[in-house]
Amino acid sequence: MLEGTFAIAGILATILLAVGAVAGRALTPYAGAVAAVFGIVIVLFVGFPYLALLVLFVAASALATRFRFAEKKQRKVQEGRSGERGVSNVVAHILLPTGIAVAGGVSPSVLSASSTALLFSSALAFGASDTFASEFGVLAGHAKSILSGEPVPPGTNGGVSGRGQAFAVAGAATTAVVGWLLFWAFRSPAPGAVVFLPTVTLAGVAACQVDSILGELFENDGRLSKGSTNFLGMLSAVAIAGGVLVAIAGVA
Repeated sequence: MLEGTFAIAGILATILLAVGAVAGRALTPYAGAVAAVFGIVIVLFVGFPYLALLVLFVAASALATRFRFAEKKQRKVQEGRSGERGVSNVVAHILLPTGIAVAGGVSPSVLSASSTALLFSSALAFGASDTFASEFGVLAGHAKSILSGEPVPPGTNGGVSGRGQAFAVAGAATTAVVGWLLFWAFRSPAPGAVVFLPTVTLAGVAACQVDSILGELFENDGRLSKGSTNFLGMLSAVAIAGGVLVAIAGVA
C-alpha cells in the first residue's frame, strides 16, 4: 500500500483527475465523485500504474463516446445528453477492478501482485472492448443479432457488426499493450508479455461477446439493467483470466 507522501500524492492526483473528467463532461458530477472514491482506494492499495491504466481507460472511453457524437445523437444512440456517463455506468465498470485491487493489496499471499495485474487489466480490457464496439460499431449503419444473425437496428442490445467486432479487438488489445507497458515502466509485478498480452486481449474480447449475449437475452426485456449486464460481462473477463492463471499453475 502507498504510504506517506506517495499516498497524499496519489489521493490528490485522483481527485484532480476526477475533477478533470467532470469538467470535460466525460462524467456527471456524482459519477466523478464516485470515481474519485474508488480511484483513491485503487491507488492506495496497488499504486500508480493501476490508477494510470484506469485513467487512460476513462479517457479513451470519453474520446470514443464523443466520436461523431452529433451523428449518434441524431440517431438517438448517444451516451447521456452530451456523452457523459453516470453513476451506474461508473459503478458497473469500477466496482470489480477496485475489489481486485483491494484483494491484491490486502492479501498478496492469496492474490499475488502479478495475478492482480492480470485480473485488473482483463477487467478494464472488457470495458474498453465493450465501449469501442458500441461507440464505433453503432456508426456502421447495420447490425445483426449475435444469436440469430437476423438484422437488428444499430444500437440494439445484442446487435453486432464487423466494424464493431474489429474495434472490440482493438480496445482489448490496446488495453493489454498499455497495461503491460505501465507495469513495466513502474517496475510493478506482472506476468510476462507472452502470457499477459494474449490473456488480457482474449478475456476482453470474449467478455464483450458475453455482454452482447446477456444484453439480447435479458436486457432487452428488462430482466437486466445496462449496468448489471456490464458488470456480468466484466466478471466473465476476470473469470477467463483467472482460468488462465489456474491453467498455468497446473502446468507449472
